[in-house]
Amino acid sequence: MTVWNDFNDAEQQQSFDLIPKGTIAWVRMSIKPGGYNDPSQGWTGGWSTRSDETGAIYLACEFVVLEGPYARRKLWSNIGLYSPKGPTWSGMGRSFLRALLNSARRVRADDNSPQAAAARRIQGFHELEGIEFVAKIDVERDNRGDPRNIIKQAVEPDQPDYPGGSGAGPGAASAAAARAPAPAAQGTHAVPTGRPTWAQ
Repeated sequence: MTVWNDFNDAEQQQSFDLIPKGTIAWVRMSIKPGGYNDPSQGWTGGWSTRSDETGAIYLACEFVVLEGPYARRKLWSNIGLYSPKGPTWSGMGRSFLRALLNSARRVRADDNSPQAAAARRIQGFHELEGIEFVAKIDVERDNRGDPRNIIKQAVEPDQPDYPGGSGAGPGAASAAAARAPAPAAQGTHAVPTGRPTWAQ
């Protein structure tokens, strides 16, 4: 008898109900490389994707919830780098990545110290592969009109929803410190190896 003949010990299938809008969770981000490069913009290594249909350029990202009742659930969102319609989408993408780095490296949004400035710099998109941060989960309609979970916001350390932040209860700060990596200076992250989660 093999595992493909007896399914009694197989895990029960996961629920695919939506995660409630506004849920706060630690997530790990992976990028599906799209093979598009533009060295003049700093887009190297093939991490970005260009849409043949619209000409938009973005990072195709997968987020895995790390803890809590929705642990191991996956969400997918794009981070905008360029749109032929104008700078709004790329501005939103840069704002999101700034907040993501603040969240992951525990830097307050109003911290303008040299250490904070260094923590908001990356050598390339490879530094974002596997990064863990606190996210606020949202809900939007897909192309078919069905609701789906996405991530539009990273929760920063000075926000009440951040674990250990001003709105957290006693003892939350130590839990947040244990979960989040210390702020890192430019270029201190190793280039990830192995297959990203989207390819497994």
